[in-house]
Amino acid sequence: MQNFSYLKKSDSWIFTFAVCALSLAVGAGCSLVGSGERATAELKDKDGKTVGRASFVEVDNGVRVRLEAKGLSAGLHAVHIHAVGKCEAPAFTSAGGHFNPSQKKHGYKNPDGAHGGDLPNMLVAKDGAGRFEAMTDAVTLRAGPNSVFDADGSALVVHAGVDDHTTDPTGNAGDRAACGVIAARN
Repeated sequence: MQNFSYLKKSDSWIFTFAVCALSLAVGAGCSLVGSGERATAELKDKDGKTVGRASFVEVDNGVRVRLEAKGLSAGLHAVHIHAVGKCEAPAFTSAGGHFNPSQKKHGYKNPDGAHGGDLPNMLVAKDGAGRFEAMTDAVTLRAGPNSVFDADGSALVVHAGVDDHTTDPTGNAGDRAACGVIAARN
């Protein structure tokens, strides 16, 4: 038997849908995704060239991260949220270590992990283009201990190498190839 529980929404959802339908009818915009918290990050390489753009959206079960990149080397690349919202080229060490408010070890395969900023690897094609989408419940765009908008902000970093999802503290991901400060958007 199929579960159609998604059809049983609260009256507030129906009200939101009705308001959105009316807004669209008069030419205004509207979004039904999550709670509305959004952020972006423009990723630049060591030479200051824009190589990607990421979007972050708070949804019911976490934060959806989407990244489109170009101009990177082909292969798998580690993607992490880093603890500091600074991206000073060429090495991007100003972004600090991985976002890790729970003080865990690195990696999904590590029994003592994972960091809040650990994300899956991104595959980049031979033409240098890559697309990435992941969900994480280890961070939030809202206030709180897991917020990427803490006192010093956060950054999204694409590494030169692949994350082994085990080795602490970085998964042997190699140098930082691109970095973008995560900024709130309305």
